Amino acid sequence: MRNLLIFITKYNAFFLFLIFEVSSIIIYVKYNAFQKASVINSSNEVTGRMYSQINGLYDYLSLKEVNDSLARENARLRNQQKSSFYIDTIAKHKITDTIYKTQYEYIDAKVINNSTNHSYNYITINRGRKDGIAVGMGVICSSGIVGKVVNVTDHLANVQSLLNKDTRFSVMLSKNREIGYIRWGDDLDPTKGLLMDVPNSAQPKLGELVVTSGYSLFPVGIPVGKVSNLHPKGGGISLNMEVTFSVDFSKLQYVDVVDYKFAQEQAGLEALQKKDD
Repeated sequence: MRNLLIFITKYNAFFLFLIFEVSSIIIYVKYNAFQKASVINSSNEVTGRMYSQINGLYDYLSLKEVNDSLARENARLRNQQKSSFYIDTIAKHKITDTIYKTQYEYIDAKVINNSTNHSYNYITINRGRKDGIAVGMGVICSSGIVGKVVNVTDHLANVQSLLNKDTRFSVMLSKNREIGYIRWGDDLDPTKGLLMDVPNSAQPKLGELVVTSGYSLFPVGIPVGKVSNLHPKGGGISLNMEVTFSVDFSKLQYVDVVDYKFAQEQAGLEALQKKDD
């Protein structure tokens, strides 16, 4: 306390000047309309900027919750798409309000590990057996197809990426609907793949969209990429087309796992056909 009094006494002239200066400014502003309005506007601008910065910081900190919410909403909207249902034509003559049956369901998931620089790339997601994930399910994102589930634990799943030399999916040209299959290119470019065994009569065009055919794990029409080059195959019977992928695999964050309700039934039926052959 004694030191404080000594400090005040030593610098009393400065403190008196400060008090008079602040008092004069207050009086000047208070009794002059123009200056008062200017100060209020300036203070509002400073306060507004401060609130804006605080709000921006809050938005940044809440990005995870926003992204999770958007991923759930995307899955919900996919579940409501027409392609997620099929028409039960037998029930159509019995109960008209139960015609549409669920064919595909979507489970949102977050990517927690991913590789793009190997010959056999895999993705780990934060959903597993307890979330309804099973081996063989397809995986997509907002941009297009991603891969298929190959391993599952209670809480996690391993996805074989489209950037994997063993991955093959049935796809088609969007305009003439000629069927082929997509695989990763031999040069291991993470942005491109090859559309194989399309009939030579297809006459595809550069830039034409390539989508899923509906013959594999995915609904028909999911984007795969765009034709970026044409390569005639030996013999001239079919074409190989270079496709630029619609998905940027280096930036994957959220995906949807596709639960095709008839997958086991279809696989069992096709296995019987192979046995007969």
